[in-house]
Amino acid sequence: MSLSRTASVQDWSAKEESMRKAEESSTETPEALTKLYLKLKEAEENFSDLEIRDALIEIGDYFIQQGNCERSLNNYNSAYSKAATTDAKLDITLKIMLVAFKTKDRILLKKQVEQANTLFDEGGDWEKKNRFKAYEAVYFMMMRNFKQAALNFLDIVATFTSTELISFTVFIQYTIITSIVSLDRATISKKVVNSPEVLSVINEIPVINQLLTGLYKCNYKSFFIALSSVIKIVEDDEFISQHSRYWAREMRVVAYSQFLESYRSVTLASMAQNFGVSVNFVDKELCEFIYLGRLACKIDKVNGVIESCRPDTRSSIFNNIVKNGDFLLNRLQKLARVMDV
Repeated sequence: MSLSRTASVQDWSAKEESMRKAEESSTETPEALTKLYLKLKEAEENFSDLEIRDALIEIGDYFIQQGNCERSLNNYNSAYSKAATTDAKLDITLKIMLVAFKTKDRILLKKQVEQANTLFDEGGDWEKKNRFKAYEAVYFMMMRNFKQAALNFLDIVATFTSTELISFTVFIQYTIITSIVSLDRATISKKVVNSPEVLSVINEIPVINQLLTGLYKCNYKSFFIALSSVIKIVEDDEFISQHSRYWAREMRVVAYSQFLESYRSVTLASMAQNFGVSVNFVDKELCEFIYLGRLACKIDKVNGVIESCRPDTRSSIFNNIVKNGDFLLNRLQKLARVMDV
């Protein structure tokens, strides 16, 4: 069951207080935790909400290091109730997001993302906004919003500091994985392929490098070889494994679309050779994507030729204007009849 739905904040607080009292009286409680409880008790007896909040956060940090996410969340929620400033609330919100990432609690994550955006409307310093951008990017990636995730990643590629969530190398890996499946070629060239930050670590992730350069340099055989390896990386990833099949399918659509844009017509044999696969494989793949409306082309099976069907932009715009004009005229006629009555 999701941590965000197990109980109300009040129930959590009562449960945590009961556990805390039991631990305080136990001789088996770790020394580090005992010291934290003594600090909290002193703050409650002699100091203000500020000191109580800080003590609760320290206890929450202790439990998250021990892998006890529920206890950690209890203390963070209690600390949030003691927070008086926007910055203090943002600090705790980011900590709660870390717990949600560890437990893969999407409902809690969504709530914290919305809460953080509301708090940032009220204020918040640059450092917190920068960290939150990374958190939000991973959240978008988990929700299969690859384009928004990529835009977030690229916004902070030069200022990434959220190493408590992911390492810089993994951050660059996510940036590439989300960008090449959702952004246009010009943006990828400017912000990914030629990015100094990407270039600084790209050799540490060679298969991702092969995927990126294979697609960008139109070396589709190399791209397909790398794709099979990267799919395994995505399948094993803690945040996007559930989207591995979708991502793999979209990557193939991107590659096929890019290849076909260069031709008005091309043989199935030539395309299969470029991708390093069989003619039957290409035929089956293209038929599926054409049927789904993902590729603008048709296949002449008799001659073994693929013909591109690029949409006529002018005709499309004209048809939309005519359609919208007819709709407006119909609405005006209905309005006129009502007014006449």
